[in-house]
Amino acid sequence: MSDRNFPSDGGWEEDKVSTTNNIVSIQWKHKWDIYHRLKALEIDCQCQSNQPLLIQLNTTQSAIQVWSVVKHLSAPRQELVSWLNRCWQLK
Repeated sequence: MSDRNFPSDGGWEEDKVSTTNNIVSIQWKHKWDIYHRLKALEIDCQCQSNQPLLIQLNTTQSAIQVWSVVKHLSAPRQELVSWLNRCWQLK
C-alpha cells in the first residue's frame, strides 16, 4: 500500500479516476478480522484504533471480495448455510 493512497493524516487524496465514494458500515467487533483478511487478499486498507476501517476499491473483483469477506464474518451461521444450499441448487 502506498502513501499516495493513505496519507499520514488519515485523509484521502482525491481519486483522479472516479469521484464516487462508497461507505460500508462494518460492526466494530468484526473490524480487525475483516482488516486482516483483506490484507491477506492484498486489498489496500487501513485500520487504526477507534477509527473506521478504510478500504481502497480499485476493481470490481476487489469489491466482490470485500462483500464476501464482510458477509462471511458478519452473517449468522444459518444465513450462510442457507446461502450455500441455494448455491448447490443452481443449475
